Amino acid sequence: MSKPKTVYDKYTGGPHGVGDPDDLSLRRVEKDVLVTKKMRDIAKAEKCVKEVADFSACCTDSNLLMVVKCRKENTALKNCLTKWYENEDFREYCTQEYLKERTEYRRTGIPQKQREKHEKSRRIESSM
Repeated sequence: MSKPKTVYDKYTGGPHGVGDPDDLSLRRVEKDVLVTKKMRDIAKAEKCVKEVADFSACCTDSNLLMVVKCRKENTALKNCLTKWYENEDFREYCTQEYLKERTEYRRTGIPQKQREKHEKSRRIESSM
């Protein structure tokens, strides 16, 4: 007699017990928190680079007075980030990137950061 399937089987199955690698459905926490975090990270690193640099420089120069002195830079940064948060194509791009990373994790059982460290150390060894 086989065990009945439950909703949670797709989150505990797969080759490493961390979920089905081919499952492309998103849980609420993934949509609301993890994809949004990915959007923020990509927007800061790739889309709003100038605004982030300006705000960081202002904060570094202003120390404790940054709350007052950096309002203009903070507003520019928030406007840039909001523009990207509201862009549906960007949200879809970030969702697909998240799904690729999750699929790879479910397939290998190795978290993204650990995989990046391994690749970096391998590149360093090959360059020696």
